[in-house]
Amino acid sequence: MSSSNPISKLNPSDKASFISLMSSAFAQDPIFLHIFGHSEFNEQARRHTAHFFSFLFDKSEWLHEEIWGYYENGKLLGAYIIEKPKTNKIRPMSIIRLVGRLISLAYRLPIRKIRQLNDYMRITRSMAPSTAHHYLIIIGVAPEAQGKGIGKALLQHLLHDVDSSPISHGVALDTENIHNIVLYEKFGFILMHEAHLDHVPIYGMFRPNQQNLTL
Repeated sequence: MSSSNPISKLNPSDKASFISLMSSAFAQDPIFLHIFGHSEFNEQARRHTAHFFSFLFDKSEWLHEEIWGYYENGKLLGAYIIEKPKTNKIRPMSIIRLVGRLISLAYRLPIRKIRQLNDYMRITRSMAPSTAHHYLIIIGVAPEAQGKGIGKALLQHLLHDVDSSPISHGVALDTENIHNIVLYEKFGFILMHEAHLDHVPIYGMFRPNQQNLTL
């Protein structure tokens, strides 16, 4: 990969790097601490977090999702998963694989954590608009690489994809870190909703497709 274009789509061989990156990037995230515990100091929490990110990576292959990563000197330093507007039905084989992967995840996580994840998904998706849109499932940068513009580059990359879409009305996301709101607002996101999972606040944001605004 050339240094002029450090962002590329991830493939199955990148799975281990993705899990390691995201586990470290979200070690201090409020929702991960609440559901999984402190993965930096607790081995069980570390395993559960890794199982969850493994599931996220796998399901992207079967749904309308893409994983993009930022590489520098051959090392994955940042990544995001974006869900695209649904333009076709999910193939039956993909549904079978997804169900099987969900069952596998259920064996690896306590039922309480599965319920919390389901509640979290229900809350966040209820905040999203009803019109066709992209959804930023997750975005993270390695702790040692933060503050170097990698997160900005990844956001600009995904927003270009959103604005290039003729059917997407914009991109939605959620964050549980109140300090991220100002950052996303700089990229045109608007705070639309606020909810809670137990005591953890969840903020739903949306950025309209800029191309549509100029039409």
